[in-house]
Amino acid sequence: MRPSFLAVLLAVIAGPALGQGQVNVYNWSDYIAPAELRDFEKTTGIKLNYTTYDSNEILDAKLRTGSSGYDVVVPTASPFFVRQLAANLFRPLDKAKLKNLGNLDPEIMAALAKYDPGNAHAIPWMWGTTGIGYNVAAIKKRMPDAPVDSLKMIFDPAVISKFKDCGVMVLDSATDVLPAALKYLGLDPDSKKTEDLAKAADVVKAVRPYILKFHSSEYINALAGGDICLAFGYSGDIFQARDRAAKARDRRDIAYAIPKEGSLLWIDVAAIPKDAPDPAQALSFLDFMMDPKVAAASSDITGYANANKAATALMPKSIVDNPLIYPPDNVRAGFYTITAGNAEQVRERTRLWTAIKTGR
Repeated sequence: MRPSFLAVLLAVIAGPALGQGQVNVYNWSDYIAPAELRDFEKTTGIKLNYTTYDSNEILDAKLRTGSSGYDVVVPTASPFFVRQLAANLFRPLDKAKLKNLGNLDPEIMAALAKYDPGNAHAIPWMWGTTGIGYNVAAIKKRMPDAPVDSLKMIFDPAVISKFKDCGVMVLDSATDVLPAALKYLGLDPDSKKTEDLAKAADVVKAVRPYILKFHSSEYINALAGGDICLAFGYSGDIFQARDRAAKARDRRDIAYAIPKEGSLLWIDVAAIPKDAPDPAQALSFLDFMMDPKVAAASSDITGYANANKAATALMPKSIVDNPLIYPPDNVRAGFYTITAGNAEQVRERTRLWTAIKTGR
């Protein structure tokens, strides 16, 4: 998804098979340290075939089609993993073969167990929030008192219209954007009521003229490179944009804010599809993901909080002590999660999202 990351991975994928099988991994881009991937091949002798995607919808379609060819996938717990689990798309984990399982954070495991009783089918990988990414100078120039810590930045036409000229991007994800619009309206972000979803869709339609593009990955480089000045995206993606912008020749100050109205708390999990070609090698890769060194290195490049408690001591204080990555309790109190919904509700949400993007 991101060329710089894929370029590094090509060397991994093209490496020679070492005689102990292979594992096919389908993951979000920029979501695990490339050096650790190389080390996995070197130390295990397992050939790694690693490909990436940039939306849960893409992964969901491949899993539901069947025979995806993947041994390990990384969906977001709710609503995607929940719905896929209900459709019997994953294999139970053989925990006896996961020696690093004890490294995981009991609090995150307990939260995940609400979706996957007994943590039987998945391990948590990274977690984070959705919020506001912005170019500090560009926003201040156009609106000195801009409410950067509020959903008004995205959903109030009087506010977002001021930034049309410098570019606005929003996640191409109904399950992220519509709940945020509901929260902006003061409604239950997990509401499945037709009338509530229609109100949320109207909010997004009202600001559609000021949005340059809906995309779930391009905003990283666009924000870092100055092609846009405002984005509604994932916390770690914004931090990656910030770091890239700071290293660029024309340095830009990119910041992230958790909306004061509340933010979606998401957990991405790693699981083994039921039709995985090599479930034994899949378990080897899951155990690798739970190595504290791997989790720590991956948080360092992604800017996301990981679910590995043993990794905390290996991580820089700039991440562990960052309240935007590991928020304090008073901020977490405003977090919300969403449930899967039934098939009819999913179709309605998809229909509304299509209408928003096409302007119909």
